[in-house]
Amino acid sequence: MSADPYARLADLGLSLPTVVPPVAAYVPAVRSGQHVYVSGQLPMADGALLAVGKVGAEVTPEEAKALAHQCALNALAAVEQLVGLGAVTRIVKVTGFVASAAGFTGQPAVINGASELFGEVFGEAGRHARSAVGVAELPLGAPVEVEIIVEVS
Repeated sequence: MSADPYARLADLGLSLPTVVPPVAAYVPAVRSGQHVYVSGQLPMADGALLAVGKVGAEVTPEEAKALAHQCALNALAAVEQLVGLGAVTRIVKVTGFVASAAGFTGQPAVINGASELFGEVFGEAGRHARSAVGVAELPLGAPVEVEIIVEVS
């Protein structure tokens, strides 16, 4: 596996999207010392939310996992814009929020869509601490939201 995150993205057939503009009063990412804190990223592509609804009702767990993958790509784009992916030394923490239908308890499998991407791109440095939380609603009716903390050089 290449240590270069850009090469790994290319090997995976992926490219970083344009950074999603904030939908409220915040910035996509902030650096503080050796860490970058990325705001919650929705499953947006080309300026549009890819799906709406609750996981376990309008959105299947498999669809939600793919949406979490898109959230992770959006988070990496925010890191790229602020410091560049080459500065990342470790993905420290991933927090995933899943808009969940009553009785849905598969949040960890959904957020694997993000976690697996970080592992594929950064190898061992992509292994991270994580929370996967079920919530009643997310902004714009999104099924999934992902935020990350990364360590940078």
